Amino acid sequence: MAYTDEQIADIGENIIKSLKTVYDPEIPVDIYELGLIYDVQISDEGAVKVIMTLTTPNCPVAESLPAEVREKVSETEGVKEVDLELTFEPSWNKDMMSEEARFELGMI
Repeated sequence: MAYTDEQIADIGENIIKSLKTVYDPEIPVDIYELGLIYDVQISDEGAVKVIMTLTTPNCPVAESLPAEVREKVSETEGVKEVDLELTFEPSWNKDMMSEEARFELGMI
């Protein structure tokens, strides 16, 4: 059974809430506000594709952080499967952080 646009929007909001519970261990801000999540795509069948990056390719949590993201997203109600793509194009930079994240880190 295909989800409606409204159901997909609700799933998307819940995925974002889940992503906001995942923190980069070196920075006291969640990965969503840090700008590490480039895109979240949800099919009408509940398949989710997350495109994300890390603050640096040499990030100490390069293996565990994507796994945590995949787990959190897969636990979201309505999500049937999760495809996670880790990319470094474009490279993450501080301009990708939300205003809230910059404030939290004393950059504003």
